[in-house]
Amino acid sequence: MTRQPLVARRAEELLGAAVVATAPVAGGDVATSTRLRLSDGTTALMKTLPHAPADLFPTEAAGLRWLGAATPAGGAHVPQVLAADAECLIIRWVEPGKSSTDSAVALGRELAATHAAGAAAYGAEADGYIARLPLPNGPCDTWAEFYVARRIVPYLRAAFDRGQATAEHVAAIDALLPRFPELVPEEPPARLHGDLWNGNVVWGVDGRAWLVDPAAYGGHREMDLAMLALFGLPHLPRMLEAYTEVTPLVDGWPERLGLHQLFPLLVHACMSGGGYAARAAEIARRYA
Repeated sequence: MTRQPLVARRAEELLGAAVVATAPVAGGDVATSTRLRLSDGTTALMKTLPHAPADLFPTEAAGLRWLGAATPAGGAHVPQVLAADAECLIIRWVEPGKSSTDSAVALGRELAATHAAGAAAYGAEADGYIARLPLPNGPCDTWAEFYVARRIVPYLRAAFDRGQATAEHVAAIDALLPRFPELVPEEPPARLHGDLWNGNVVWGVDGRAWLVDPAAYGGHREMDLAMLALFGLPHLPRMLEAYTEVTPLVDGWPERLGLHQLFPLLVHACMSGGGYAARAAEIARRYA
C-alpha cells in the first residue's frame, strides 16, 4: 500500500487518526473506493464520489446504522460506520473470503431477524438513493400503495423518458398496477436493506456474511428475497430455508417473487437499458 495524500488528509480530518497507507479497491458501480490503514492498526474503506449529492453518503451511513441496530438481537452484520459527510463515507474494512453453506445459513437466520426488527412505516423519514438514482420514500398506508407509487411508477416513467422503455413496456406494467392489492399479502413493515443483491453481500474471512451499500427503508420483506433470487446468491436455497425456519413466509411467496423483481429491473433499465424494461414487461404480463 502506498499513500494518496489528498485521500489520506481528508480521512485524517474526519477520523482524527493518521493514515499510514492507502490502496485503491476494485469494483463499485457508483463510488471510488480506497482501503485505508490507520496508525492505530485499524483498516477502513473510504468511498468518495465527485459532485455527489450532499446527503448521499450521510444517507448511506444512516442506513447502515439502522440495519446495524438489529445486529445485537441476531440481525445481519453490517460494517461499522467510522465517519461520513457530504464528500465521503468511511466504514470498517471487511476482509473478503469465500461463501460457504454455513455462512449462507447464518445469513438466512440473521436476515430474518433484521426484517423482524421492523420499521415505523412503509417508507422512511427521508428520501434516499439506490445506486445513482433518487429513491422516493414518502410513507404510505399500505405496501401495495407504496410499491406502486414509490417503486414502480417513478422508475417506469424515468425509463420511458430516457428511451430505455417503450410505450408497449409501459402499457404492460401499467395494466398490472391495479392488481397489486390482491396479489401481495399485507404485512407489517420490515427493516429492509433495500438493494440486496449478491454484489452487496461480502463473504468475510471471519465466516460471516456482511451487508453493504444499503438503500434502507421499511417495506415488504419479500423485496430483499426477490432481489437475491433475481441476481443470484451462492447457496441461496439453503439461505432461504434457514430464513423460513426463523420466520415463515406467507404461502405462495415463490410465485410472487416476480412482482417484487419489477422494481430492481426498472432501476437497471433506468441506469443501463439493456433489455431490463422488456424483461419487466414480460413478468408483468404473467400476473396481469
